[in-house]
Formats: sequence, structure tokens, C-alpha cells
Amino acid sequence: MAGVQTAVALREQGYEGPVTLIGAEPHQPYDRPPLSKAILLGKAETSAFDVDFASLDVDLRLGLDVTGLRPADRELDTEAGPVPYDILVLATGAHPLTLPGAEGVPGVHLLRTLDDAVRLAPVLENRHTVVVVGAGWIGAEFATAAREAGCAVTVVEATALPLAGALPAEVTTVMAGWYAESGAELLTHARVDTVRPGAVVLADGRELPADAVVVGIGARPATAWLAGSGIALDPGGAVTADGRLRTSLPEVYAVGDCVSFPSARYGERLLVHHWDNALQGPRTVAADILGAAREPYDPVPYFWSEQFGRFVQYAGHHAGADTLVRRGDPAGASWSALWLRDDVPVALLAVGRPRDLAQGRRLIEAGTPVDPGRAADPAVPLKSAAR
Repeated sequence: MAGVQTAVALREQGYEGPVTLIGAEPHQPYDRPPLSKAILLGKAETSAFDVDFASLDVDLRLGLDVTGLRPADRELDTEAGPVPYDILVLATGAHPLTLPGAEGVPGVHLLRTLDDAVRLAPVLENRHTVVVVGAGWIGAEFATAAREAGCAVTVVEATALPLAGALPAEVTTVMAGWYAESGAELLTHARVDTVRPGAVVLADGRELPADAVVVGIGARPATAWLAGSGIALDPGGAVTADGRLRTSLPEVYAVGDCVSFPSARYGERLLVHHWDNALQGPRTVAADILGAAREPYDPVPYFWSEQFGRFVQYAGHHAGADTLVRRGDPAGASWSALWLRDDVPVALLAVGRPRDLAQGRRLIEAGTPVDPGRAADPAVPLKSAAR
């Protein structure tokens, strides 16, 4: 997504020089969200971007692995030999974490690429018994698809609640109940000891039957190939860019899941592994390459998830908030949670309330204070709660 959008943004903003897009996968560039939904369930065969690369005069080099960066020579090392550059944009995304000891065990799957989804589709088609390791966004979306396909699903989560790394317990407690509603079993405080063909053994000795195991325990920036390049990375491996998404190397930018950037809005550096970030960041990079004067890249992060019959949307960054305002009953079909700092909205979670998300996102972007009492009334439009 980030690489494709960079090429598109360059052309849209008037860049006339040669543009080369290199990708390690052999497939036409594709969108990832359908992988855990339509493609997984066999409702679509492809999620290729509707982009005419030929008409944009973009040179696609697919199935080509980049193995190193030599900035002094302005060259990339690839399997097919060196590739020179004048300006380089890193859009290598993130790699899913693997489960220690499970590598190479038959029936263990990740869900990150088109090939992963294609390999997993028969699991759902044959209604296998599935164990999902990790109750994060990918785990929840895969469990949703597997239940829709009629699979028996058990989700194993090491922490006390689903989405523990993404959202606070004050909103995820109710989400834990969604698993049972769908017919999936959620086991919390459960750690995997061993995975073997046909079974997952937990640290407490419980043994779970598993025709297939799907691992969704997070991802890390795909930046190991940059070793020795001199590019600055943070301890987690993300490229550390500035407010224009420029890296520590001259004429080298980074976009998407592989890069962190400073947010003046939130007063900290953000690493955002979501689709919208891969859409927005390339516009800033293209503008900077073309010398256009724009504000630093400081978006309100946004993402969505479809899980257990619910449309979940989140905008902002709730760390640092001092007040939580609830809109509606979390036990119901639709509700929202609004995080405030000094009465200014900084984040919003909306479940089945897209209007709240749209209006709340605008309030967050503008830094508009709200009346907490009015904001807590789900009958009052959020925009009407503004002071």
C-alpha cells in the first residue's frame, strides 16, 4: 500500500522523472484488508490495486528481493544486481512475529500476505478445528472468518483481555464477550508451550486439538536488510524519520509500517501499523520530493476492523488522556468511547457508530474542546458537544 501510493502520489503531484517500484512478492501489488475477509472466505480471488502502472510510467520490478543499501554509492543490492537511485523511499512494511518452536510444524500459519491467505482458505473451506494464537486485530478477524465458515475456533491469549496491546481494559473487557457470542472459545492468561501436528499444548498442560494453528502475535518493521547502511533505527527496528518522513540518510524517505515519526499533536514518536497511515504518508513524501511547502506529517491515526458482526473504528492516540467518556451501552450493538485530555478529544473508539467516528475525528484534528456531559449523551451528535 505505502509503496504503491508513493508512486501514485508522485505522478499526481507532477513528478516527471523515472519511478521504479520494487517488490519481493511476485504478485501484482495488492491491498491487504481483504486477505482476512473476502479472499480468506473465497469470496474474491484478488485484491490487486486498480492502478494502471503502465499509464503512470511506473517500472514495476516484482519478485525481486532487496538485500542491502549502500548510501555512499546510492545503490540497492538485489538478487539481480545493484539498482541505482537518486531518491529512495523505503516502504518495506512489517514482518509478522513467529511463535517460538512452531516454525516448520505442519499446519501452522501466519496471515500477512496473499500467499498466506491462499494457504489458509482450504482450512476454512474444510471446516477444520482451528487454534488461533493471539487475540489482537488479526486474531479477531481470522476467528470471525473461521466461525463464519463453520470452523471450531479456540483463541489463546497470553494476557487478561483481547487487544491488550492496542486498547485499555476499560473498553476491551466487553470485547472479550464477543468471542463467546460468535461461538469461539477465548482462553486468556494462556501461554503456548508446544505446538505439534494436530495439537497445541499450553503451559498449564492443557492440550487443544488443532487441525490448523494461526499465529497472530504482532509484527515488527521489516528493516533487518538495512543493517550496515548507517540508517537510524529505534530499538524496535523502526526507521526513525523526521516530520517530513525523511530518514537519517540524505535523499532517503520511509513510509508505512516500517517507520516512526514525531507527533507534535501527541508529544511522542508514533509507529502506526495501519492502512490509513500507508495512504497518507506517501502524500507528504511526494510533496517533499517536489519541494512543495506543507505542514509536517502529523496525522490523527485511524483504523478499522470488522469482527464478530461489528464494525469497529478507532481514531487518535489515547495514551495521555485524563478522561474517558462513554456514549451508549457497551453491552449493546453500538457504542463509542471518547478519550479527552483537558476536555480536548484525543482518541475515539466507535462500535457501529460511524457518525461518531467521523465527527469525533474532526474534533480531534482541530483540537476542539467538548462538554463532557453533552458528549456522554449518545443522542447528542458529537459535533454539538463542542464548546
